[in-house]
Amino acid sequence: IAKPSGEIIETPIISNFKEGLTVLEYFNSTHGARKGLADTALKTANSGYLTRRLCDVAQDIQVTRKDCNCNIKSFITLSEIIEGGNVLVSLSERVLGRVAAEDVKNPISGEIIVGKKNMIDETVCEKIDTAGVKSIKVYSVITCGLKKGVCALSYGRDLSRGKLVSVGEAIGMIAAQSIGEPGTQLTMRTFHVGGTAQIKEESSVVILTNGTLKISNKNLIKDSKNNTIVMGRNTQLSIEDENERQLALYKVPYGAKLFHQHGDKVKSKEKICEWDPYTLPVIAEKNGVVSYMDLVDGVSLAETMDDATGIAAKSVIDWRSQSKNSDLKPRITLRNTDGEVIKKADGNEARYYLVPDSILSVKDGQKISAGDVLARLPKE
Repeated sequence: IAKPSGEIIETPIISNFKEGLTVLEYFNSTHGARKGLADTALKTANSGYLTRRLCDVAQDIQVTRKDCNCNIKSFITLSEIIEGGNVLVSLSERVLGRVAAEDVKNPISGEIIVGKKNMIDETVCEKIDTAGVKSIKVYSVITCGLKKGVCALSYGRDLSRGKLVSVGEAIGMIAAQSIGEPGTQLTMRTFHVGGTAQIKEESSVVILTNGTLKISNKNLIKDSKNNTIVMGRNTQLSIEDENERQLALYKVPYGAKLFHQHGDKVKSKEKICEWDPYTLPVIAEKNGVVSYMDLVDGVSLAETMDDATGIAAKSVIDWRSQSKNSDLKPRITLRNTDGEVIKKADGNEARYYLVPDSILSVKDGQKISAGDVLARLPKE
């Protein structure tokens, strides 16, 4: 139990509500109850003031015309939101109530599902789902060309009536009050939520559908064991069917090992890549000989034992605590057989600077290939 100031009270509550609390435990609990009531009162005032400010800034925004007829690129492209192979928000959910900025056609038959400047309703959404449309261009208030207010086509459906919004509707006030209204129900201090829940660490991608593997933003390299290693920070894998429709999309972290190539046919429940979820790797981009720089035993380097595995490994220790060592820059440099520093593809020298707690995976003087892991940094 904590006092209102945030200090923890030394005597813990060890009874439960079934047994009943002692007098002292019950008295200590009143801190929390009083704080709860005070917070609720303050929250109501804060929430009301937020609504007031939102209304103040948004009150001028109204629907001033039905169509702004602007010739600029006044649409946005919406597509379904896919994460980890699962569709979080379908395309039909995203476009319901919006106005199409161009004809939406069936990708296979070419039949027009909904014409330009027509509102997308529930019946159209069903057709979109059935046809398997990948993306739709719709008008948006963000891109509306009117100088004052917005046009009805940009706004779309009036949710209170179920049809296209009328000219003159005070949409700014509706938006402000829609945000303000649930303010009292939501806690103002969201960082108190949870704390003990552990998130399951993902360490591989197992696909759920058959299809063709496509790799975008690819920057791949082969290591000494002929494994394909991802060297890009924003590489994505997608699974497509025979009509080139995207069925799933996966983000792949730096250092992941790929088991398939671009264009391969893959089957459901197949693992297509894996990575270490607990460490961030430092990967060599060229072949060469490892050279330790500023890695001094007992100063910036120490042999540590992993409590979980019992394996001894060399790791970088914090050398900055002693002022005489503050100018050290522990790093691994790759050299050729003549002892010269190798240049990377971007023209910079192959030097890999290490931070405290980095675990070294190579020895001084060891020959390595491009794609090999030089060091691993444990994730927080």
